[in-house]
Amino acid sequence: MGTALVKIKLMPESPDTDLDAIEKKAKKIIDKASTMPARIEKEPIAFGLVALILTFAIDESQSIDETENLLKKIPHVNSAEVIDFRRAIG
Repeated sequence: MGTALVKIKLMPESPDTDLDAIEKKAKKIIDKASTMPARIEKEPIAFGLVALILTFAIDESQSIDETENLLKKIPHVNSAEVIDFRRAIG
């Protein structure tokens, strides 16, 4: 099977949410599902709210739903949304 690259946007509950704590928990979840370490970027949204963009690779036959649901259960995460899912070439 091939490899798929996935991007998920994690939205915190408020601008005061500790993004470092969310990032640590998200890395643990992704490390179990991913075939490579996750790249995490911070994306300013509005009014001081910052989203985390997680980019990682998984086997394309693997469902992303379980990983997405685990990320949604992280304390102080308002939502987790797959924003990109594509087959990796090479």
